[in-house]
Amino acid sequence: MRLNPRLVIALVIAAISAATYFSQSSTNEITGEVQRVSLSQEQEVALGLQAMPEMGAQFGGEVQDAALSGYVEQVGQRIAREAGAASTPYKFDFHLLRDPQTINAFALPGGQVSITMGLLTRLQNEAELAGVLGHEIGHVMARHSAEHLAKQQLTQGLVGAVGVATYDPENPSAQSAAIAAAVGQLVSMKYGRSDELESDALGVKFMKKADYDPSAMMSLMKVLAEGGGGGRQPEFFSTHPNPENRMARLEELIRQNGGAGGDLGQARFRQHVR
Repeated sequence: MRLNPRLVIALVIAAISAATYFSQSSTNEITGEVQRVSLSQEQEVALGLQAMPEMGAQFGGEVQDAALSGYVEQVGQRIAREAGAASTPYKFDFHLLRDPQTINAFALPGGQVSITMGLLTRLQNEAELAGVLGHEIGHVMARHSAEHLAKQQLTQGLVGAVGVATYDPENPSAQSAAIAAAVGQLVSMKYGRSDELESDALGVKFMKKADYDPSAMMSLMKVLAEGGGGGRQPEFFSTHPNPENRMARLEELIRQNGGAGGDLGQARFRQHVR
């Protein structure tokens, strides 16, 4: 029996992609996880710094109010210290972006963390701000971007193998494109959900260590749930799970970390965010 040459090539491509992915692993000092990553922490820092200007521009660039931006930076650094950032190569910077409508926050690899004015002005106290930034710091410390990039490389290799194996001279794109899309969705879907929940857990832990009241994460979820207005959901939902699905989990995380209680920082927040 003679094998189809295209199938042989596809199997080789898939095998190389899988072998490369599973051979690249390291233990995360913060989470204790063995992770599949292809970037060093120093490379994550460089990548985040390179991407930050472009990402910031998508949300109107940075706010030019030094006092307000400095306040966000101060809260972020308070959380980052308790997260153990000093023991890593990560260089945390916290950016306040001008967009007054978009309700969002995000973290780039290596420590570039951003929040929009649209989200900041909907918060009620400093502890809620700490909750947002703590969650994003969790993404960085858990190396979620590096994991995602490694999975993308695996996906691209598998997509290439599928394309070779399913190539039809009479219809060169339809079948392979459909299968490739399915592969990409399957590889990435579970990753997003589990890592968001892990960042919630890390965020609560970091808040408690920094003496913030972790129950502010609960009120934060309510702010986000109500934040869209006019039936339009906040942009935050496009990159984070729906808050209603996280409330029970957050309650348990807060209990596991010693319960509610701590600094809300309402007066400081009102002084800086009017």
